[in-house]
Amino acid sequence: MSRWLGIAALLIVLDQASKYAITQWLGGGRSVEITSFFNIVLVHNAGAAFSFLAAAAGWQRGFFIGIALIASVWIVFLLRRHARETVFCFALSLILGGALGNLIDRILVGAVVDFLDFHATGWHWPAFNVADSAITCGAALVVWDSLKPQRKS
Repeated sequence: MSRWLGIAALLIVLDQASKYAITQWLGGGRSVEITSFFNIVLVHNAGAAFSFLAAAAGWQRGFFIGIALIASVWIVFLLRRHARETVFCFALSLILGGALGNLIDRILVGAVVDFLDFHATGWHWPAFNVADSAITCGAALVVWDSLKPQRKS
């Protein structure tokens, strides 16, 4: 159990450190072009993934905080229950670390700090962060793990 919580904690530290560094670097709201398809930007997303509900009247902050707290408790329960399932627990650790990283932003900043901006031919992928990447990779691993044939006990 401590291994899985340690991975989640490491992700939280990496996520918060990267957000702090970007906020200090781009505090004035500018963006920096890194390549022809990638920028570093500073975006405060009050919504969920892809800015879903970002324009709502403010109720979404408490709603997303509640969802993150409930999901985190559920993930810890699943980690305890499936402690020997390495891929599944690793995936859950990624999701937990990402969820708590973004939860910290919602509580302290009021919105999630996003800064990775990929684009091509005038099309921009919504800005995201380390926590979002961890959640996405964790979710993909959960799906992949669920598709593997199960070994007989």
